[in-house]
Amino acid sequence: MSLSKKDVARLHELISTKPEVVIVSHHNPDGDAVGSSLSLFHFFSGIGCKVTPILPNPFPNFLQWMPGSENILIASKHLKTAQRLIREAPVLCIVDMNAPHRSGDDLKDAITESKAFKILIDHHIMPNIDCDVMLSTPKTTSSCELVFEFLFKYLKQKEHLTKEMAECLYSGIITDTGSLSYACNRKRTYEILAQLVKQGIDCEQIHRNIYDNYSETRMRLLGHTLANRMKVMPECATSYTYLTNDDLKAFHFQPGDTEGFVNYGLSMEVVKFTAFFTERENRIRVSFRSKGEIDASKFAREHFNGGGHHNAAAAYSYDTLENTIKKFEELVIKYKDIIKNK
Repeated sequence: MSLSKKDVARLHELISTKPEVVIVSHHNPDGDAVGSSLSLFHFFSGIGCKVTPILPNPFPNFLQWMPGSENILIASKHLKTAQRLIREAPVLCIVDMNAPHRSGDDLKDAITESKAFKILIDHHIMPNIDCDVMLSTPKTTSSCELVFEFLFKYLKQKEHLTKEMAECLYSGIITDTGSLSYACNRKRTYEILAQLVKQGIDCEQIHRNIYDNYSETRMRLLGHTLANRMKVMPECATSYTYLTNDDLKAFHFQPGDTEGFVNYGLSMEVVKFTAFFTERENRIRVSFRSKGEIDASKFAREHFNGGGHHNAAAAYSYDTLENTIKKFEELVIKYKDIIKNK
């Protein structure tokens, strides 16, 4: 979905008034959510707007170096303020999520009820948000890539591209592609990356900030996961890992500590499909990853009321961890021939 000439004209008229802008993204924010939110924060601030980026809950420590991150309002810590700002915002930018409930129970109603001029920039399938302007397609690496297109292809605001914005956009692209190891077979992606590099960013330092910035407890939690919480089902070309709530407490879990854990289950030659189950106080978060033609999003949508991308999806289960894993095992046994032959 691209922007029409009418959309572009409306946006130019809108930004010329320098409106107050609120930016909101999804619960459990990742590099793309933080990067797309902060890049828009830098743009709107740079043209003279009052801007508040809001994230539903804390983002990982390894992303807190990103320029402008100190301006992010964490809704779980300032809920009434976040809800009021969203409801009263003249302009609401919704990034990296395709439906209000992705922001969590505390913000979804405020997003739905807001009378703001709403802008959606997202790369997930089946967007389900009533917005005035939508730039939404799954045929891209990340929402950060779409923010670049939104600002510089459609709105032609290239003079406002700063080093700080480039660092945020680059971070979102590399984290949502596993350092350009999946979902990145597009020439345009590398053209955009080249434009970001031209702003003088230090790509090597950004990688160190993101991937060489883990705590000791996070590394030990990973070791425990692979040594004690991984099961391989070679007859189904499937694996899964899991962590109990007690595991998280024992290793002093912090937001973002399990980022990327699901990918280890897919790194084995025999495995084409994997899942990672994380037990929390009132629900089980499930992440899915797949190789090639295996549709992780369809599996998540049809069996766990989740969704996402073709090879990367997520869902929540409100059953016990034991029952959720049992359901997953029964499903992959049922589909083993399809999984193995895709």
